[in-house]
Amino acid sequence: MAKALTLKQLNFVMPDRPGLLSAIMAALTGAKVNITSICAYGIEGKAYFMLVTDSNAKAKKALAPLGAAFTTEHEGVFGVNMPNKPGELQKVATIIADAGININYMYGTTSSVKTSTCIFSTSDDKKAIKAINR
Repeated sequence: MAKALTLKQLNFVMPDRPGLLSAIMAALTGAKVNITSICAYGIEGKAYFMLVTDSNAKAKKALAPLGAAFTTEHEGVFGVNMPNKPGELQKVATIIADAGININYMYGTTSSVKTSTCIFSTSDDKKAIKAINR
């Protein structure tokens, strides 16, 4: 059964360049910041990052010297832990759809052979969490 929880996501933009991910990871490792979820991509010379960490305050401090432009510490996300088997994400997506909620974006991965985790941003996160946790 899926379980949803509220999270805070750190969003930032930087000029895209070779080695950028390595530099960011080195800064976070040096600050002893653990990343629990990450989405990163580059478009037209800019690198966009969405991170869920164990300490967004420490992450911001570690990344500031690299020139990270923080757009927001987005509270409008939630994580869903679910069994890692076919159809589980479809069940969660159906619950969200049946509640009349639009999904803005989501990303995820398996965290073990038995479980997977997805991060969602929706038009009504509180309502979505409530519906998933019923």
